[in-house]
Amino acid sequence: MDFVGTALAEMTMPQISPLAGEPIDRADAERLAGVLKALADPARLRLLSLIQSAPEGEACVCDLTAPLGLSQPTVSHHLRILTEAGLLEREKRGVWAFYRIVPAAIGTIADLLTPPRKRATKKSAR
Repeated sequence: MDFVGTALAEMTMPQISPLAGEPIDRADAERLAGVLKALADPARLRLLSLIQSAPEGEACVCDLTAPLGLSQPTVSHHLRILTEAGLLEREKRGVWAFYRIVPAAIGTIADLLTPPRKRATKKSAR
């Protein structure tokens, strides 16, 4: 099995939130902007939603074309962008590729965009 997409999220995400009260450096801002750009597309947001809600939490391109109303090459393009951003991981099984969400990447983005005071409140409520 060939997994793609998990290490990239860990390597590219900044350690400091742009909302932490400290300036974020240029390279971290550019990496975070790249991930947010991958998210900033209605079809990609729908893909994440469809994959997350699929049975077993994974889906093949063939399962995603009809709900989106897009062609297979277009869906594959969007999935590649999400995978390269580290938001999805891809597992090749024979001729099919299955995609699943990388929860740590989504959690990291949520933490980076949550102001520190709110983050502390959320963690103490758990």
